Amino acid sequence: MARQSKGNNNQTGFPKGSLCMGRPYSGLDSTGPAGHQTEMLIYKIFRADEWSAFQASGKTRGAPIDLTDGYIHFSTAEQAAETAAKHFAGAEGLVLLALDADALGDALKWEVSRGGAKFPHLYREMTLDEVVWSKPLPLVEGLHQFPQEMT
Repeated sequence: MARQSKGNNNQTGFPKGSLCMGRPYSGLDSTGPAGHQTEMLIYKIFRADEWSAFQASGKTRGAPIDLTDGYIHFSTAEQAAETAAKHFAGAEGLVLLALDADALGDALKWEVSRGGAKFPHLYREMTLDEVVWSKPLPLVEGLHQFPQEMT
C-alpha cells in the first residue's frame, strides 16, 4: 500500500525501524558526525516541468525556491509526506527523486528547519547520474501516494 501525506501531522508513517535501501532506518546517527545520517536515501519532489528540464540538461540547481535559498531542499523518508502536504498540496504531475545521501559528499549539510528537525540541503548542483530512482507522486483523493520503495 502506498504512503499518504497527512498534512502537518508529524506522524508520516515512516517510523524508526522502517527499511531504507533494504536496511533498518534509525533516524539520525548519533555515532557519526553531528547531524549526519548514514546509508540512507533522501528525496526531492519536482514538478513535471522541473523534472523535464533536469532530464534534458543532466544537471539542476533545483526548483525556484532552491535557487532563492541558495541550496537544494531535500527530505528524509520520514519528512517527505509532510513536505508534500505543506509545499505541494493539491499539485498533480509531481515526480519523487531518491538520492543516496552519502554519495552527495560534503556539499550535503543537515540543517535545522521545520519543527526543529534537521533537513538535508545540497549546496551545489545536482546531476542526473546521482538519482537512484524517480517515481511519479500521484495525487489520490487529495493525498500524495508515496511509493513502496520508501518503506
